[in-house]
Amino acid sequence: MKRKLFSGLFAALYVAAPAFAFEPFVVKDIRVEGIQRTEAGTVFTYLPAKVGDRFTEAQAAESIRALFATGFFDDVRIEADGGVLVVVVDERPAVAQIDFVGVKEFEKEALKAGLKEVGLAESRIFDRSLLERAEQELKRQYLTRAKYAATVQTTVTPLERNRVAIRFDVVEGEAASIRQIKIVGNTVFEEEDLVDLFELTTPGWLTWYTKTDQYSRQKLSGDLETLRSHYLNQGYLDFSIDSTQVSITPDKKDIYITVSVTEGEKYTVSGVKLTGDLILPEETYREIVKIKPGDVFSREALTETNKAITDKLGNEGYAFANVNAAPEVDREKHEVAFTIFVDPGKRVYVRRINIAGNERTRDEVIRRELRQMEGAWYDGERINQSKVRLDRLGFFDEVAVQTPAVPGTTDQVDVDLKVKERQTGNLTLGVGFSSSDSVVLSAAVAQQNLFGTGNALTFRINTSSTDRTYALSYTNPYSTVDGVSRGFDAYVRTYDADSLDVARYKTESVGLGVRYGIPIAEDDRINFGLAIDKTKVTTFSDSPVQYKDFVSSFGNEATSLLATASWARDSRDSFLYPRKGMYQRAFIEAAIPPAEIRYVKASYQHQYWIPLGQVSAIMLNGEAGWAHGYGGKPMPFYKNFHAGGIGSVRGFKQSSLGPQITNTDGTQDTIGGNRRLIANAEYYFPLPGSGRDRSFRLSTFFDAGQVWGADEKVQLSDLRYSAGLAFSWSSPIGPFKLSLGWPLKKEASDETQRFQFQLGSVF
Repeated sequence: MKRKLFSGLFAALYVAAPAFAFEPFVVKDIRVEGIQRTEAGTVFTYLPAKVGDRFTEAQAAESIRALFATGFFDDVRIEADGGVLVVVVDERPAVAQIDFVGVKEFEKEALKAGLKEVGLAESRIFDRSLLERAEQELKRQYLTRAKYAATVQTTVTPLERNRVAIRFDVVEGEAASIRQIKIVGNTVFEEEDLVDLFELTTPGWLTWYTKTDQYSRQKLSGDLETLRSHYLNQGYLDFSIDSTQVSITPDKKDIYITVSVTEGEKYTVSGVKLTGDLILPEETYREIVKIKPGDVFSREALTETNKAITDKLGNEGYAFANVNAAPEVDREKHEVAFTIFVDPGKRVYVRRINIAGNERTRDEVIRRELRQMEGAWYDGERINQSKVRLDRLGFFDEVAVQTPAVPGTTDQVDVDLKVKERQTGNLTLGVGFSSSDSVVLSAAVAQQNLFGTGNALTFRINTSSTDRTYALSYTNPYSTVDGVSRGFDAYVRTYDADSLDVARYKTESVGLGVRYGIPIAEDDRINFGLAIDKTKVTTFSDSPVQYKDFVSSFGNEATSLLATASWARDSRDSFLYPRKGMYQRAFIEAAIPPAEIRYVKASYQHQYWIPLGQVSAIMLNGEAGWAHGYGGKPMPFYKNFHAGGIGSVRGFKQSSLGPQITNTDGTQDTIGGNRRLIANAEYYFPLPGSGRDRSFRLSTFFDAGQVWGADEKVQLSDLRYSAGLAFSWSSPIGPFKLSLGWPLKKEASDETQRFQFQLGSVF
């Protein structure tokens, strides 16, 4: 029987008018021809008729349109063979493989993942339009890497079973570098100073890593905004960027950037008025206004003023306060006056505090640190304080806070806390060097957030030839609902100074203690402890005579009752990655009656962090220590202070600074002292290329310190100095510190050590 043919062309023409006569028929059977991968059932799904139905011209056109829309077929035909409906399809090929040749700038798997997002992937239907888009996108990605000469050529190779292989041949070429950044029209500031404000730079010794010599439209936009902010903060209210030209040499290797500016005149502030619904006394606002009459105009000061007023109102419960400053410009006198409009809006309260991201940490551990309460008036300062307290726990890498309005209300908000947990159970290692041990290892198994309760449990082991320690400690930071902490400590320790540059002696100690911590203010805490310590001291033939005399007078074993007290104030913004705030700690340890050993040992530390910009900071640290015997008893020599190495004065060997004795063989050993001074200044900045990852930090440091004996006068001229570079990383197995220090002032008897590193915490 002769077949009647209805093609895709017919389906298209059918919309306007029938191409030729078509007699409807009753479908006795349906047959699909031409399919290789597609299931026949898929085709049946798009057909509007079944066996026994009457098939019409409209159904034929609808079937063809539907099958084309699947994207599986290049051509679709419908034929009638007697009472059999025949669907003939020409399948599109499938992508069997995708390969990249010559690609070095990007990971191939990452490129495949990107192509998959736009629909081009192995095992999917091949679409040439998607291939063209993928080629253009790949070229665009090379442009973002400043590789303007990169070429991309695609090859599609047919394979058996109606499949194709796609190959991208890439010639990457060299990245174009910025050879010149020129600013035209500036007269007030030197061009060199303005160019220094830019993140984009010409090639330098580190740009191979930072890539800042490679042009980026986004970075240039940011640099232009930085330039504009610089002028506006210096009073140039009419400053404008007239044009920006970016040109590339014909060989596509060098880029030249020219920025044309108009500086205008410098403006001063002639007056500041406050208006609107002030709510609070006007004097309260005047105290926080950063911009004053007579000052040179500064956009930064104006922005800070708006923020300060908004924050002040937020602390009073007005979460949606709106503060705007309207300028009145006098261009003849080059003056500007501001009227600050204050609209506090409605006072709102917190309906609910929602916590997310804490898979291990219990909700109660987070909520007990919060200072904003549910059902209370919104307080911006308390919300910020809550975030800082969570950062200080050390349980989270990130803490994000949002305060969305409750839908359908005008006086309620929710506080949404989202945390990103970090590993709090660590195997910690400490590594160092000594004169006799090439490597000294220590280890600790610690869980700072035991079972998500916030309690800390630590078991420490040190198996070096110098210091062999086994210590177990447990701390519950909230043994009461008021935040009183309680902890227990037990330790067994053997210390042999023979391996260090310290005069030879050996101690074996066993101790057990309890401690309590009491919060007395938001950032202040006092701690008390009581412990029983039993120490056995061993001296040798080559030990200093004062060591031997001490043992002869008081015996080689001493059981002491040790009482400790400390006060700490911590206002740092983060426990792991501080940038601003202050840390102070005073500590005193005393051996009290009835023990035969009587001494007092006290120390004080003051640390101050100063933020610089958005990511850098300066840390200033000072420490002082004093110890002395009382009740007619001398200070035990094994309780002396020491200095030198990471944690005190880098560039000098660990514990090598301070009073020394000369041995019979002419060598010298350190014996420590009862007074110590340490000072550190360190500038921290992020590792280039690390982006927003705060766990990597570089720093430059200046250290000073010394230890004095009981018969020596404390003189600042005795201080030792060093400077150098350091790297710190909050690694998954503990803090890693590395320093390269150069002693700036040292004596001939001092032991130096330029390269020092430590993985984990030394104890």
